[in-house]
Amino acid sequence: MVELAQSLASIKLPDLSGKAVLITGASTGIGAALARAFAAQGAKVGVHYNASREPAEALAEEIRAAGGAVHLIQGDVSREGETERVVEETAKTFGHLDGLINNAGGMLGRKPTSEYTDAHYAAVMDLNARSVLAATRAAHPWLKKQGGFIINTTSIAARNGGGNGAILYAASKGFVSTITRGHAKEFVADRIRVNAVAPGVIATPFHERYTNDEQMELQRKSIPMGFVGTSEDCVGAYLFLASPTLSGYITGQIIEVNGGQLMP
Repeated sequence: MVELAQSLASIKLPDLSGKAVLITGASTGIGAALARAFAAQGAKVGVHYNASREPAEALAEEIRAAGGAVHLIQGDVSREGETERVVEETAKTFGHLDGLINNAGGMLGRKPTSEYTDAHYAAVMDLNARSVLAATRAAHPWLKKQGGFIINTTSIAARNGGGNGAILYAASKGFVSTITRGHAKEFVADRIRVNAVAPGVIATPFHERYTNDEQMELQRKSIPMGFVGTSEDCVGAYLFLASPTLSGYITGQIIEVNGGQLMP
């Protein structure tokens, strides 16, 4: 993992230097790996977190110690108005916003359909679906000023229906995949490219929280490459989609990062 992170840091994409990028859900896992990677490219990084204050503060200090520019901001993006505040504060702090990475999300527990309540449905959809729409809506006026990018984090679950007890989570990620394509068409005239990354089984706090060892091993066996991915394994896809030099003619696409577990 350390070697991969160092290799990513050695890759230089000059067109990302100086860009202001907000990453939601950036305190741990994929979001934290992205914050490090974009900061290493010279981007100004908005690190959003909700409950994980200590790891978020440690991450921000790490980026500053390496000479990077970072703005740390807390907010519960599942609550109405909070997402918009996070976007506005970050954009005003940097004076502009060039990229938005909608990465915040979670399963909020494995439950069979028979145990769903209206409250659980609302919590899952607010966190994974409505927050993406709210952040995108708030970021749009800033991004259209000079053009930019939006990258959404969807999931392999959006394509395969999710694992045991994760159907509602999968459906919320299906929303993210669909709205990615819709926004790509809607915002193309504003010079905003909208794409997504769909991670497969990645070793993050997400699975530490919701997947036991037996379930994890079963999932690992279903991966043709034979191992569970890391957060750093996902970073390259985001950097690629953020860079206009590498992906300037790409919009409305979803990159599957899953070790071959799903081959659409």
